[in-house]
Amino acid sequence: MPLDKAKPSFVLPKLPFAENALEPVISARTISFHYGKHHATYVDKLNELVAGTPYESMPLVEVVKKSARQEKDKAIFNNAAQAWNHDFYWHSMAANGGEPSGRIKDALQSSFGGVKEFKEAFAKAAVAQFGSGWAWLVKGADGKLKIATTSNADTPIAHGETPLLTADVWEHAYYLDYQNRRPDHVKAWLDRLANWAFAENNLG
Repeated sequence: MPLDKAKPSFVLPKLPFAENALEPVISARTISFHYGKHHATYVDKLNELVAGTPYESMPLVEVVKKSARQEKDKAIFNNAAQAWNHDFYWHSMAANGGEPSGRIKDALQSSFGGVKEFKEAFAKAAVAQFGSGWAWLVKGADGKLKIATTSNADTPIAHGETPLLTADVWEHAYYLDYQNRRPDHVKAWLDRLANWAFAENNLG
């Protein structure tokens, strides 16, 4: 069936929570700007860029993976990856994040020596990420968990890795609430918002 050209190939997914659900760690104002402006703009720009190309009929994850290998499609990659990263980020948070348990807790203990040790290492990596980017908990090919950081739009799925959870450390993710206090934001994010049920589900 041919695509309906009146409809965009990609749409902005709904947030998995209300805009004020993450307060006081992340304000409704920050979510409104971050989701309604930044994320939405990546989706709109992606639709402009893929129109009339083979990418417009692909799932978003495939657009990310394929465009990552094509220098001529860098703009498509940047917008597709940011659209994917942001949707993954929203699901990486929950109002009742709490502490990890079950399989994900066991995996953190096996890979990092404990939940406390993981949080310390993750926070250090997230705070040290220079400029704009992301901090990730990923599962490697050996099944072990590790912490990764990526700059700008880069994403683990472009490198064959399995992300479990991500924290956005672009300034627009926290500046309205924390100004330049990235360490405070990351600590609050880890302690109160990290969605461990989502991370465990991504373990496979």
